[in-house]
Amino acid sequence: MKIRNKRFNICLLLLILTALSLVGCKNNDKEADNSTETAISQTDETESQNKSAFDIEENDGMRKDLTSLELVKLMGNGINLGNTMEAYGRKVLGIDAEVSKYETLWGQPVTTQEMINKMKESGFDSLRIPVAWTNTMDFENGDYTISNKYLDRVEEIINYGLKAGMYVIINDHWDGGWWGMFGSSTEEIRDSAMELYVSMWTQIAERYKDYSDHLIFESANEELGNRLNDRDYAPDSGTLSEDECYELANKINQVFVDTVRGTGGNNEYRFLLIAGYNTDIEKTWDDRFTMPTDTANNKLLLSVHYYTPWGYCGNPSLSNWGSVRDYNQQNELLGLMTKYTDQGYGVVLGEYQVALTEDGSIKNNADKFFNNFLNNCDKYGYVPMLWDCSTYFVRNELAIFDKDIADLFKGRSLSAQSSMTDEEIINLATSEMDKALIEAGNYVEDTAYIDSLNPDKAISWIMFNSGDWATMYSVGDQYDPGAKSEGIIATDVEITGEGTYTVGLDFTGTSAGFANGTAFSALAISNGELLYPGYIINITEIRINDEIYNMAGRPYTTSDDSICTRVNLYNGWVNSIPEEARTSDGDTTDLSPTILDSTTLGEIKTLTVTFEYGPANN
Repeated sequence: MKIRNKRFNICLLLLILTALSLVGCKNNDKEADNSTETAISQTDETESQNKSAFDIEENDGMRKDLTSLELVKLMGNGINLGNTMEAYGRKVLGIDAEVSKYETLWGQPVTTQEMINKMKESGFDSLRIPVAWTNTMDFENGDYTISNKYLDRVEEIINYGLKAGMYVIINDHWDGGWWGMFGSSTEEIRDSAMELYVSMWTQIAERYKDYSDHLIFESANEELGNRLNDRDYAPDSGTLSEDECYELANKINQVFVDTVRGTGGNNEYRFLLIAGYNTDIEKTWDDRFTMPTDTANNKLLLSVHYYTPWGYCGNPSLSNWGSVRDYNQQNELLGLMTKYTDQGYGVVLGEYQVALTEDGSIKNNADKFFNNFLNNCDKYGYVPMLWDCSTYFVRNELAIFDKDIADLFKGRSLSAQSSMTDEEIINLATSEMDKALIEAGNYVEDTAYIDSLNPDKAISWIMFNSGDWATMYSVGDQYDPGAKSEGIIATDVEITGEGTYTVGLDFTGTSAGFANGTAFSALAISNGELLYPGYIINITEIRINDEIYNMAGRPYTTSDDSICTRVNLYNGWVNSIPEEARTSDGDTTDLSPTILDSTTLGEIKTLTVTFEYGPANN
């Protein structure tokens, strides 16, 4: 099928195909769940779905010649039904609870047809439904059966989206962390992980195989990568190196494609969304990640997520965005995914957001963040899918709570852009991106920011995230003194060569007056690897609240990017000491990435670190 330039034709095509090609599943015998059905039926009569309305012959509704690059133009602007069907309740509810109990466990209301209709009216053309399929699966005992009740409820929500004229994506989403079984040191557990995965997708694919290509399957969420070493269900997990994680992530994605295609019917040509490595843009851009092979032509899409910077996007700790660095970082990261569009893969930004402040208000310049992000999507032809848990679209009120944000999202819908050609959309997006950078240019007047850009300067500072993620300072290998929670006073120092230095953070001016422990912290030196190659950081004293702190482990010097030198103070994500770890005396035994004991830190009002910096002794 040839996609014409005018978006009007795309929208018209979408409406016609939605009416003609939506399909439903066959009339299987299903377990009764009267409590769930009662809870759902009380909301609105329109949500009772007559599945026969979607029934058509098995191979109808699949546009075999439609490519993934063409599909993303039809998918438009998307939203997630977050914290709903992926709410993980089996540990507290068991595997036999009413489905509505799982669905509402994380605070969301029961999903209704009216709710999804209002999402569509708000400018969202696609719906991503995260799902935790093991909620009703007794997998610890080798039974990988998903209950019919759970499959039924997911199907109802799929139909809500299709009836609203949306494309729908379903995945397996964190799901309690069973994915860590892949990294177990026990072969039997590793084998059972793959059996679980294959059984899960066989059941899903068989159940929904008759649906049209408006339904898309996604191989995972953020688990295909480092989280294969998670210890939620396999205490002996953590055995995989990063190279092995890449290899296994590629293998799982291939198994996903082969499993779905093997179920036949419409699944032979269904669009499949392949989860990138950690769904992280840079990790997926790495050549170690490869897309699977496929028996269908041009039917694979790629999924990555965007939460950069995390303190602004993922939690309340960073309240402002909009510097030149912020814009450049976003533009450069999103531009990396052209590696895959150039190869013919449609790209889906399966999650992005700006977290609200602690009082529930919108952060400074959130509209600028969203607008520039969506301009990137228009420029490169990506599908943006807002991560939302009644954050912006409040489900009990059936609307986006802020008018400016509501207008912004509605303006990115297919219908709003229907009068524009693809070229006009790209040109407008590019023009707005250029203008935004110019307007942000005043930020470079800040001396600290200029220092941070100087490749001939080495600045030492403490990267910091509090234990509750409410407080942060310049997390990441690029020194950014503007990326901080309001009220923090930092003592950062310029490194001029061999010597003794002290850096620190004062949290007394923040809203809480302290940092609540630490979830991540590291002593860092920008450009240290380039200007002082091989130098060692030897911490001589740590003070917390002006009292000397006895280190809980033996630190080491390392680098993640071969530019910034660092010593981890607390990094719980490091499963093994890196080969490049170095110490002053060359002894690399008994090293630790957690020299702070996060369980005993409590309220941190001040944190200072004194260290010696110079060549190794050996």
